[in-house]
Amino acid sequence: MAESDTRCGFIALIGAPNAGKSTLLNALVGAKVTIVSRKVQTTRALIRGITIAGQSQLIFVDTPGIFAPRRRLDRAMVATAWSGAHDADLVGVLIDARKGLEDESEAILNKLAEVRAPKLLVLNKIDLVEKPALLGLAKAANIKVKFEASFMISALSGDGVADLKAWLAAHVPPGRWLYPPDQMSDAPLRQLAAEITREKLFERLHQELPYQATVETDVWKELRGGDIRIEQTIYVERESQRKIVLGRGGQAIKAIGEAARKEIAQIVEAKVHLFLFVKVREGWGEDPERYRAMGLEFPKE
Repeated sequence: MAESDTRCGFIALIGAPNAGKSTLLNALVGAKVTIVSRKVQTTRALIRGITIAGQSQLIFVDTPGIFAPRRRLDRAMVATAWSGAHDADLVGVLIDARKGLEDESEAILNKLAEVRAPKLLVLNKIDLVEKPALLGLAKAANIKVKFEASFMISALSGDGVADLKAWLAAHVPPGRWLYPPDQMSDAPLRQLAAEITREKLFERLHQELPYQATVETDVWKELRGGDIRIEQTIYVERESQRKIVLGRGGQAIKAIGEAARKEIAQIVEAKVHLFLFVKVREGWGEDPERYRAMGLEFPKE
């Protein structure tokens, strides 16, 4: 395929927490490349999903939800989200149609004037809202910001996602592809495995556990015969949280490990032996090294 015929571009998906960015990214790429959780703020770093649409390579940047930051980790996540928008070729602004233009979405729209890249409006969860309300919401958002196009979708069911993908394919810049055609994400498998375990952690303990909990893959070893041994550490900030993760008689950690093992095995297409450890790392929220490990800039103040 001649380079003159191809297109390639970075597309940032931004929005308030729980607007559905991770679900949309997975729907656009057609595979699981970033975790989806009911707990807000599960996406921390810029995880790219990559897909081919015709002669275009679309590289998606899934940013943390933009919200009013209170702590250092919050500020790092919000700064990362906006840097993703500023660096992208196209910016998709995702709004939860059920919530409409609430405070967080309003704040995002107000700040979009600083972003030079062409912007498109994506109203998500349209299956839960009446059509007149959707049209009113789209009109109100377009009055605030000059959007190149508006889309109404359901990331969960896939309704409208193909039209959105086709528009993006036609509007990314001409240029050579930056990744091999069969690559879906530039997140290493070790990182993706850690994200999957963190997702299972939140699915089971979303009410008891703060979102600062993190997972790191310490060992990834291919065994003779093709099996893979993975050792991961779940880090929490207090001993009380460690006990919650372990559960009575180790039941919680066992269930989390089993769910994560099954999903990781599906992705790597091999038998997986997963070993989980839980450790307390007090004050990691103030440790610059931990931020760098998650792909975040450490805020100075």
